[in-house]
Amino acid sequence: MIYDPFQQESINYINQGLSVIVSAPTGAGKTAIAEHVIQSCLENGTGVIYTAPIKALSNQKFRDFQLEFKDKVGILTGDISLNPDAPVMIMTTEIFRNKVLSEPESTRKFSWIIFDEVHYIDNIERGTVWEESLIFLPEHMNFLCLSATIPNIKQVAAWLETIHDRPIKTVIENNRPVPLHFSFQVRNQIVDTIDYAKRLASGNPNKINDLVEYIRRKNGFPCIYFVFGRKKAEELATDMMSFSFLNPVEQNQIMAMYDPLCKRFDLTQEKSAMDMAPLVKRGVAYHHAGMLPTLKEVIERLFTSRLIKMIFTTETFALGINMPSRTVIFDSLKKYYGHYVRPLKTRDFYQMAGRAGRRGIDKEGFVYCRINLSRIDIQEVKNVIYGPPEKVTSQLNTSYATILNLYEKYQEDIFNLYPRSLHFYQSKSYEKKEALRLMQSKLALLKNWGYIKNHFLTDKGQFAKCVYGYELLISELYEQGIFEQIDEFGLGILAAALVFEPRKEQSAVHISKQSRGLRRICEETYEKIRKIESKLRIYPFSKEAYFNLSSAMQYWLQGTDFSKIVQYTDTDEGEIVRYFRMSVQTLREIGDAIPNDSPVKDRVKETIRVLNRDVVNAEKQLREG
Repeated sequence: MIYDPFQQESINYINQGLSVIVSAPTGAGKTAIAEHVIQSCLENGTGVIYTAPIKALSNQKFRDFQLEFKDKVGILTGDISLNPDAPVMIMTTEIFRNKVLSEPESTRKFSWIIFDEVHYIDNIERGTVWEESLIFLPEHMNFLCLSATIPNIKQVAAWLETIHDRPIKTVIENNRPVPLHFSFQVRNQIVDTIDYAKRLASGNPNKINDLVEYIRRKNGFPCIYFVFGRKKAEELATDMMSFSFLNPVEQNQIMAMYDPLCKRFDLTQEKSAMDMAPLVKRGVAYHHAGMLPTLKEVIERLFTSRLIKMIFTTETFALGINMPSRTVIFDSLKKYYGHYVRPLKTRDFYQMAGRAGRRGIDKEGFVYCRINLSRIDIQEVKNVIYGPPEKVTSQLNTSYATILNLYEKYQEDIFNLYPRSLHFYQSKSYEKKEALRLMQSKLALLKNWGYIKNHFLTDKGQFAKCVYGYELLISELYEQGIFEQIDEFGLGILAAALVFEPRKEQSAVHISKQSRGLRRICEETYEKIRKIESKLRIYPFSKEAYFNLSSAMQYWLQGTDFSKIVQYTDTDEGEIVRYFRMSVQTLREIGDAIPNDSPVKDRVKETIRVLNRDVVNAEKQLREG
């Protein structure tokens, strides 16, 4: 194989046994470097771990690597465990972090780990997991970090050299193999420079049909249309019903793929799949997190066939999933970032724009930005597209479970670990003091509430160290004996309440009598937790339990068809599946934490068995796929 210079440089370092961080644009070919690491490990008789930020990417890599490396590939994602003793293991970063802290001996056979999309260390919700994985990386393991542009890659490498006392090589590639051509739809005209927009006559609104016709004349399909809202993605796709992007032969071809795929994934009677069919026949589709995972997979497969000419999707379609197109359209250059709407981060923009231009097929990729000058000004547009990408910064906020795992090993020396963090390396003096105070406050809480006694973890502490994310609430309920008092339905309802995050202004509906009692206990327990966290200035507060899915969960555990349980919640069906799968993962962690002689352990196993069926069974979906 002939490698690009940056690929060859990376491979040369890897062959010398050196860890490497690679920063290169989306579509530049970083995966080829990962495949070299895997092949080398297999030839040397050692194992390799591949971590990905999202389960969809983990599943795709499992399929891709299976084609090349056959039965040597396994996957662990919390809700999936296939071929777990394989030499090539794909797993979420959370699973790897948990292994490093709780069972480090399980990593002995692995000589390399690949961190894909390592800029996730900058993610507010999950960045801590990536940082902890790198901090506590076993000494015997080398690593390959892959990412799109990281402006401060040298700083990140210097930090890792400091804490691991070994050389870390950086490889930077700024050029895309397929260059991007930017155009703008402003006042319903297509222009190549945003400054020209000032001269255009006002009053002409942007029309999507005119833009689509323009792209059709330019032979710009297939096209990914990014829109920051699930409902709008569906509405825009439906608006394309007046177009037909496929000739009769192509229509027959795509339906000859769609119908059998729907049958394979038990979607033939699903309303969402039936609603999608007339769009698919025209070469149009939509894709977002609110859809059934199986239907999303069907659409992804159709898109790779190149018969889907326009797909309307949210930004998750850009996260590592290998779905390139000739053209990318941005419905807007603003999106909601947690608490407010703001212009896109440059790094996020290029993560999505990078899907334009198929290597080996297109000479260039085309990116169209729809600009409404009453909502975004020209300078903001320039900052998004031509500004420097944001630096990767630490989001460290160590969990109670991590503190318990570390305390078990290091006891009072636990605070000597903070200077090993990227947060310490990047922060100012007052920020370091506050981070250390936060760790000390969390440890004080754990001691005051009986998780640690006489420098050892108590039974409650041993339980809590296994359950990441919901440690205090679950452990307090466990200590109160609540798990002994509830049946399989209660366990499922509780697990769903722990993982569920309501949308803004979303309220719980259809709360059963059993759920109301459990909710009251959870609310009383959570209030005590919140009070002590507030007193100790611990933030963010532990997550609250929300019972929005309690009726849907109860009917599901009773064996009700999925198509019928959606009426018991205002949550999108894809989200229901995701939360049910998260419930399976949480129940497995609870089951692992409970002593073997407890009758609750068997009850948890039975709840998982009944819950993890049909569309919820992610392992079944992966096998059938």
